[in-house]
Amino acid sequence: MKNLKIVLRDTGAVLIATGVITIFVNFVAASFREYSAIPWIAATSLTFFIVGGLFRIAGKCDDEPKIRHAMITAACSWLIISLISTIPFHYITGLDFLSSLFESVAGWTGTGLTMIAEPSGLSRTIQFWRSFIQWIGGVGVIVLTLVVLARPGTGSFTLYRSEAREDKIHPSIISTVKTIWWIFLLYTFIAIAVLFALGMPWWEAINHAMTGLATGGFSVTDDSMASYSTVLQFIMVPIMIAGAIAFSTHYEFLRGRIKNFLKDVQTRALLALIALLSLALAYINFNDGTYGTFLESLRYSGFQFASALTCTGFSTTDVSIWVGEAKLLLALAMIVGGAAGSTAGGIKLFRVFLLTKGVGWKIRSIFLPAKSAFPHRLGGKVLKPDEATEEISEAAIVSFLWMILLIIGVFVTLHVTHASVEDAIFEVCSAQGNVGLSVGITGIGMDPVAKFMLILNMWVGRLEIIPILVLIRAVLKGGRIF
Repeated sequence: MKNLKIVLRDTGAVLIATGVITIFVNFVAASFREYSAIPWIAATSLTFFIVGGLFRIAGKCDDEPKIRHAMITAACSWLIISLISTIPFHYITGLDFLSSLFESVAGWTGTGLTMIAEPSGLSRTIQFWRSFIQWIGGVGVIVLTLVVLARPGTGSFTLYRSEAREDKIHPSIISTVKTIWWIFLLYTFIAIAVLFALGMPWWEAINHAMTGLATGGFSVTDDSMASYSTVLQFIMVPIMIAGAIAFSTHYEFLRGRIKNFLKDVQTRALLALIALLSLALAYINFNDGTYGTFLESLRYSGFQFASALTCTGFSTTDVSIWVGEAKLLLALAMIVGGAAGSTAGGIKLFRVFLLTKGVGWKIRSIFLPAKSAFPHRLGGKVLKPDEATEEISEAAIVSFLWMILLIIGVFVTLHVTHASVEDAIFEVCSAQGNVGLSVGITGIGMDPVAKFMLILNMWVGRLEIIPILVLIRAVLKGGRIF
């Protein structure tokens, strides 16, 4: 009973914090005189308060959460938040429940896949609601909760870790999350100002800056970034890249420690992959005849690859016309994703880097004499052999489980949609990588089973699978996991 109380208490706190920030959307509705939307936004906020309040009352206790409690809290919070957030989508836009849930999950997880064919026709309230939940979800609802509650103690760091975050900018976790939000706010205002100054209408600049920096990808236009000038498309790339770089690395940059920023392993890998594989993708598309010149191919291929690797999901062209080789290269980028500790999804660059180092260490050990040792260098520090083994094991387990669900999603999608293999792989990678690029499978008319499968892929991708497995085991064991 004590363990259940801890989960209910902390889940309730997350729901209440989400209810508080939801109130802000009413100001947007009032500003545009969309008064009919206000009752539904208010109802959404009230539902968060009621459910969260009941959870807090039922879970009243003073015990600190352990990692298993925090993981279940994270899994439950993201699920309940997505369910409650269907209210505006269902009652304002008229989407059916499953499509509303899909849109809600896509928003909160920063995926960008959508059930809405013409976002430009939505009310300003719903346009902002879509962007807002991606913006909040990019940093994390539990990170938001820790700022609102400002509760000291080891329990705060445990909850922080439950959203797949490890880096601490400051010794205090509360100071860390406050710094994260200050960085995020600063970059958001800079992105809005730059986009507006370069000619993007102010409303579109606000929404695209929010979803671009949050690596979400929801747009208020019907063709994402395709109708904007080359200059605006070009400037969106560093905004997406900024969202895919760890907040701790941004802190180094803002403190003037440029060398530390440039020495960061994940940042260097991100920039190198975008530069090199954009060229490879451009060559594939040019060689196939998709684009007339190599420069044209590089323009479209480079943007799409940056969007895929940063897990943003903005697009400037129809990738469904690309050959299978090009689609699979983008799918690999969506699997890898951005930096750990950023707003991006995917397996994360650090795990890929770690697994690559692990292969190198293993091969090196084969050629060394028995019982000989060598330094396990990782990102400028030397790990003990047992520490290196532990790091590699964690990365391998998460990556293996991640791929298992990915394969299940591909098989389900193939079965119910009859899409080609490369298209099914692409769409599921986009969902589970929390990206949002699409080859046309996702839409209001898709099979309900496929919708549900992609919802599961998005949810698992955002929480990196372990918290959800812990929740499932707790349910199957009747709560006796503790």
